[in-house]
Amino acid sequence: MMQTPPRLFTGIDTWVFDLDNTLYPHHVNLWQQVDARIGQFVSAWLKVTPEQARAIQKDYYRRYGTTMRGMMTEHGVRADDYLAYVHQIDHSPLEPNPTMGAAIARLPGRKLILTNGSTDHAAAVLGRLGIGDHFEAVFDIIAAELEPKPAPQTYQKFLRDHGVNPASSAMFEDLARNLVVPHQLGMTTVLVVPDGSQEVVREDWELEGREATHVDHVTDDLTGFLEKVGSPER
Repeated sequence: MMQTPPRLFTGIDTWVFDLDNTLYPHHVNLWQQVDARIGQFVSAWLKVTPEQARAIQKDYYRRYGTTMRGMMTEHGVRADDYLAYVHQIDHSPLEPNPTMGAAIARLPGRKLILTNGSTDHAAAVLGRLGIGDHFEAVFDIIAAELEPKPAPQTYQKFLRDHGVNPASSAMFEDLARNLVVPHQLGMTTVLVVPDGSQEVVREDWELEGREATHVDHVTDDLTGFLEKVGSPER
């Protein structure tokens, strides 16, 4: 069977970005703080040991898309309580990234964020990076009616709510499984992977998918990639 050539960026007028581990490098390990808070929440709510909580957390994350969805479905947790707790983290490891901001600004058309996190967390991250002004809107887990990526209805609601044509859109993500539906819908997909020279804390399955047919492009340097894509001779 012949491999389909990757989709290109000609005619792309909408640029959609995941937030965590996509708009900042994996090795900042900011998500590790959220990860630890999630474990504490699960442990306290279910009255189990940290080790038991860790196993439950990772099982729900894999099966439901987010631990929160699993906790809501299986244990009746309220999203507001959960989100407020797990996003109480120190965002100071993030540093302003004006070079990436300039690369995003040069991309032709609209820029949007599609995240399984909350708008408060997104605002804190974008504020620290100094790139918030480049984005038209953030579509978060509340806008998604608490259904996280990779649920198909989440992408469809995002496209509908923001009037996005998938055929002229590109999606940037750090999890290959979250690019399956965007690719099916017609989007050009980019998987953002860790810089190989830095140590990152990830599950093995989270790092899979570089060779998948639903991944058009792979980069470990988002800023450099965007600079090439946004240059006039692209």
